[in-house]
Amino acid sequence: MKYTEDHEWLRIEGDLIVVGITEHAATQLGDVVFVELPEIEAVVSSGDEVVVIESVKAASDILAPVDGEIVEVNDKLSDTPGLVNEDPLGAGWFFKLKVDDLSVIDDFMDEDEYQDLID
Repeated sequence: MKYTEDHEWLRIEGDLIVVGITEHAATQLGDVVFVELPEIEAVVSSGDEVVVIESVKAASDILAPVDGEIVEVNDKLSDTPGLVNEDPLGAGWFFKLKVDDLSVIDDFMDEDEYQDLID
């Protein structure tokens, strides 16, 4: 798993990159009450706003960490947005990206580097 400075995690699954937010981010947001997911087949560029999360504390945007095409979204979040809080590193994932080169995630932080960031 790799991590962004925006508290997103990235995990390679087959030929896709799965994107979610870290436990730290989920805790900071508080109880998530709404998640707006991107459209499947949307082509995104790094830094594009892709997901909108609303919690009891604030609204937040999830940015595309890399260029790619959205090929799957976690539809369970529409009915159960609390999955983001309950299991941010598993069932609370947001979307899957098809990218040209999976090695793009090598530029992101590993777990130790991310832990240093949040400490």
